[in-house]
Amino acid sequence: MGNFVLRHGAFSYLPPLTDEEIKKQIAYALANGWAVNIEFTYDPHPRNVYWEMWKIPFFDAKDSDTILAELEACRRANPDAYIRINAYDRSYGKQTTRLSFLVQRPKEERGFTLERRWARALPSATSSVRRSRGTGVREHVPPSPAYS
Repeated sequence: MGNFVLRHGAFSYLPPLTDEEIKKQIAYALANGWAVNIEFTYDPHPRNVYWEMWKIPFFDAKDSDTILAELEACRRANPDAYIRINAYDRSYGKQTTRLSFLVQRPKEERGFTLERRWARALPSATSSVRRSRGTGVREHVPPSPAYS
């Protein structure tokens, strides 16, 4: 999967952001009163919306340096993971994502493929095949029972 690049969140089609650019995005989020958090995953599948949280969201953070220091700690602890920054706006009375972008990719992105097939009573169903981390072995991930 040599040239696979995950397109996930804002700025996905731009070159990777520098730490200074990340700091400016965090400062923008804080200036708007948004809570910022850091998440990571080893499974980049687009349907995997539940990433692991790095600590709890920074609800009371006042400067971007604190969050950038935590990002660096997350990078050291998870060098081969996808890491993203999220900013949440609570002004609507519920958690609303206002900004989400990747800040780290693994050195080698293993990728995934989608295989479409026809299913009973449904126009199409999707199952996926992904490469096991580090082994290059393809494993089949069956669709949910509703598609069988």
